[in-house]
Amino acid sequence: MREKIQALIPENFSGCVLITKGAQTLFEGAYGFADMANERRNTLRTRFPTASAGKAFVAAGILRLAEEGRLSLDASIGECLPLDWGAIDASITVRELLTHTSGIPDYFDESVMDDYAGLWRDFPNYRIRSSRDLLPLFLHKPMAFPRGERFQYNNAGFVVLGLLIEQSTGLAFDTYLRGAVFAPCGMKDTGYFEMDRLPARCANAYCFDAQRSEYYTNIYSVDAKGTGAGGAFTTVLDVRRFWEGLYGGRILSRETLVEMTSLHAGDGREFYGYGMWLERSPEGLTPYFEGLDPGVSFLSKRYRDGTIVTAVSNLEQNVWQLVREIAPVLKP
Repeated sequence: MREKIQALIPENFSGCVLITKGAQTLFEGAYGFADMANERRNTLRTRFPTASAGKAFVAAGILRLAEEGRLSLDASIGECLPLDWGAIDASITVRELLTHTSGIPDYFDESVMDDYAGLWRDFPNYRIRSSRDLLPLFLHKPMAFPRGERFQYNNAGFVVLGLLIEQSTGLAFDTYLRGAVFAPCGMKDTGYFEMDRLPARCANAYCFDAQRSEYYTNIYSVDAKGTGAGGAFTTVLDVRRFWEGLYGGRILSRETLVEMTSLHAGDGREFYGYGMWLERSPEGLTPYFEGLDPGVSFLSKRYRDGTIVTAVSNLEQNVWQLVREIAPVLKP
């Protein structure tokens, strides 16, 4: 199996791939450079940026607060957050934010935009160091559609969820996640770091400049620090620990986990639980979470037999195609 999977990894791949089943490691590999200029290689302990993958962590944190009775999924944003919501419907619920059915206006609407770096042409990205810093980018906008009307992936909704964590706990959302989600799973290498103050073993993410035929880092293309919408740094080893902790009852009860990974929304092509995408198959639903930013691509799936496949690239390479090609090799 290892040889077959290795043959599927592109020669120029930069990133990591980890495949496990229970205590068994089926495949592991690290490729390319975390720092091209200094030729510092990626390893299994390299901390990669993961873009929107952090939505799974935020959802787990929100669900934990709900279990503890500190936040209701049916509470409205108007009740929970003392903001001037303007034209935004203040009766939007926490549950609707979790399932991308809120209709809240997005600051980066992926149905009409595909260049995240374009956000920062008029609004400096170095000013984005908390979820609250993103409010000026969407708080003045009208609703995208009436709340609950349909499913549409939405980054601003998870920014608000990050703010709800802070309002409910009195802590910065990433400080809360460190204690409530990362620590119980043993995820010591995961966190939300400022791009100009990255700790050890972090990978740079690279974009390609076709005109100059060279790579450049994404430091001017993404938020200076991650928010409720995404931006966590993690290792493939910590992602394994997250799945194990999630399914091992170290974050949520079994009942809540089932809710998190059950079908709550979708558009007939894509399906969503709470902070988790769901892939339909004859065997049932496969939960996964993913992220895509300039220079960043991430995908992690947990199959019904407990097999976990995680692939991350710091060159924004097609990890989705790679995981699709790996899947048949894993079948007995």
